[in-house]
Amino acid sequence: MSHNHSHSHTTLSGTNLLLSIVLNILITTAQVIGGFISGSLALISDAVHNFSDVISLIISYIANILTRKKKQTKQYTFGYKRAEIIAAFINAATLIVVAIFLGIEAVKRFSAPIEIESNLVIWLAILGIAANGFSVLLLKKDAQSNLNMRSAYIHLLSDMLTSVAVLIGGILMKYYQIYWVDGLLTLIISVYLIYLSWDILISSVKILMLFAPKHIMIDNVATEVLKINEVKNIHHVHIWQLNDHDIHIEAHIEFMNDIKLSEFDIICETIETMLLEKFHINHCNFQPEFKRDDLKELIKQD
Repeated sequence: MSHNHSHSHTTLSGTNLLLSIVLNILITTAQVIGGFISGSLALISDAVHNFSDVISLIISYIANILTRKKKQTKQYTFGYKRAEIIAAFINAATLIVVAIFLGIEAVKRFSAPIEIESNLVIWLAILGIAANGFSVLLLKKDAQSNLNMRSAYIHLLSDMLTSVAVLIGGILMKYYQIYWVDGLLTLIISVYLIYLSWDILISSVKILMLFAPKHIMIDNVATEVLKINEVKNIHHVHIWQLNDHDIHIEAHIEFMNDIKLSEFDIICETIETMLLEKFHINHCNFQPEFKRDDLKELIKQD
């Protein structure tokens, strides 16, 4: 067997995430109270959205701690490297569920608008924009390289944008008494949340289901491996992502000749370097074969 483990990803700090959690708890509390006092469904929907974000951010924070601190053991051979992917899946799924609920309520409110205390809506929307905008800036850097952090970042970004929409609605209600805009804004926010969450949901599901990353075509991997003179065949290939950064491959490699183990190691180093440079595969596990009587299918059909 050959194993290659190359790590180049950064260590994320949970401090910014923790600060974002505290800010969102304050925003949620203020908006829930303000929403009931003012009668604004859009403000309550923003509060519910913020509350879902509090839960999601806490999950992300715990996952971040587990990923960094919990190492592999004899029982948990991969450690907790999948914790952040599970967190990203939960975050995206809950946000979609919340968005659907809010959309249903918005349709009801749109058909039967009520008078709303717009001043309170305006000031609480401004509070939401300021706090979430600050949180977005805190997580922006980590969101570029980590699916879990990107999920948290999108939650906060969508919070800020929904607060902008609520602010616009508050102004329209204050100066033009257009109260049906509250339901309309809630409906727009719901559709927008589903749109933002869908890609993260699908990406996390694909990783959890051990699908090959979308940028890797197994046929292309096989073609590159077969360019090496000593290799006769590559089969029973499995490629999957453990998390955002770790891509694994395992495969059977049949050789032209009955080579020595030392020769196998040299050839494997060549293959591993090529796979890392061309496909960003950083964990390799190869089983050598010579005239073994088995099926040579690229993908083994169990």
